[in-house]
Amino acid sequence: MSVPETQATVLVLTALPLEYAAVRAYIPERQELVHVKGTRVETGRLPDSAWRLAISELGVGAERAAALTAQLIDWLHPEAVLFVGVAGSLKDDIEIGDVVVGTQVYEIHGGKQTHNGFKVRPRALPGSHALEQAARSAARDLPEVRVHFAPIATGDVVLADSRSDIARHIEAHYNDAGAIEMEGSGAAQAAHLSGQVDALVVRGVSDRADRNKRRADAGGSQQRAAAHAATVAVELLRKHQPRRTGSGDSQEGPQAAGHGGDHIDFRGGTFYGPVTGKQV
Repeated sequence: MSVPETQATVLVLTALPLEYAAVRAYIPERQELVHVKGTRVETGRLPDSAWRLAISELGVGAERAAALTAQLIDWLHPEAVLFVGVAGSLKDDIEIGDVVVGTQVYEIHGGKQTHNGFKVRPRALPGSHALEQAARSAARDLPEVRVHFAPIATGDVVLADSRSDIARHIEAHYNDAGAIEMEGSGAAQAAHLSGQVDALVVRGVSDRADRNKRRADAGGSQQRAAAHAATVAVELLRKHQPRRTGSGDSQEGPQAAGHGGDHIDFRGGTFYGPVTGKQV
């Protein structure tokens, strides 16, 4: 069973139950669909938007995220994919409760081990320009949430020691990253390989990726961070418009005025000769 084609779909992915719950709260009426291989989504219209959301809780890890994201894209044919959840901060000025929107996503474990040491082979995928622009616009009207736009590091590790070898590795080779998490690169890679699916990673900061992580989590920081990330994701989607309606972001405002009136619109068609027409 697939999502109806009459409404454009955004696939919103999470790893943890609390992240899923934060997004689910924005969908008042939901229908559960089950893929033939068992993966489940809940679908429903996002109020005050043109979108139908399909949300799924995938579990932890980039490889798992990549495989299941590819499966869901092939099944549901979304226009966009968002990975929404929590992360650890890598910068002093990115505080618990802030949200980091991934301008690009780094896969931090790529490289080659040689007798001269580990040679890093950086891999990065940019976030969708259109989705990022929608997030920047939405952030201006969210005074209760501080939003940062920065690269996000993805690694198969829970970073709870800012003095560890992996922390030094990130600082040495990915020192503009604003946050670290575990699934973003997998989802972004699947979206990239699928063709024309926009993707963006939106992460709320729940800890500072240091030895105080457990204390922060115990204080409710994950719930707060997940709620803020979900808010940013939802508000950016209320700004962003589906491509298939012909009223996407690129056609808003004055740019749309060039069509209509006494013009005949041949966008999407093939024109081989003169046409005579009359406006009625």
